[in-house]
Amino acid sequence: MAGAACTPSTWVTCSRKCSTCSAPIRAYAGEVGTMSAVIKPGGAAAREQAIRALLAEVADPEIPVLSIVDLGIVRHVRFEADGRLHVGITPTYSGCPATEVIRTAVRTALDAAGLADAVLEEVLSPPWTSEWLTSAAHAKLEACGIAPPQEPVSSPRRLWNAPLVPCPRCGSRTTERVSEFGSTPCKAHYRCSACREPFDYFKCL
Repeated sequence: MAGAACTPSTWVTCSRKCSTCSAPIRAYAGEVGTMSAVIKPGGAAAREQAIRALLAEVADPEIPVLSIVDLGIVRHVRFEADGRLHVGITPTYSGCPATEVIRTAVRTALDAAGLADAVLEEVLSPPWTSEWLTSAAHAKLEACGIAPPQEPVSSPRRLWNAPLVPCPRCGSRTTERVSEFGSTPCKAHYRCSACREPFDYFKCL
């Protein structure tokens, strides 16, 4: 595949970092066990930072260019008084089909790092919002042809109008929503009137 850009189906197995999508090597589900990261002894703060770096290698299975850290669903990483690691994860929305896959990937990554006794906690309050996406997540989405969220979740305009979404390919704001749902429930399908290209929009949730 030399010279060819990464596609959604190859992001998680790509052996290089593509200039077109900047998709780093990711892993999820069964593949995450191949990661070689080991959490070395040290202070709690240093170990927690290393664990966050490890979790940054766990991809969202629905949008593999993003890690679960990019999504903002890692709520806490801390060692309790008994010395056990506690990791809090918030589902993106109730019934998200990726939730169990993400839990399995996180557990596998922690096991591979020698943290089999870590406690995974599901944090439901406050609920996740697309406003928790990091700035790096916005940049990665645009680079891969997905328009990031454009308005605050609380914007009253969302009650009556589809958001004004610039095309991630040419930047034109002359776009139209084709369908409320795109390739996944969290995305809508748009079309650019300038370059005529279709694209997905990560909805404000």
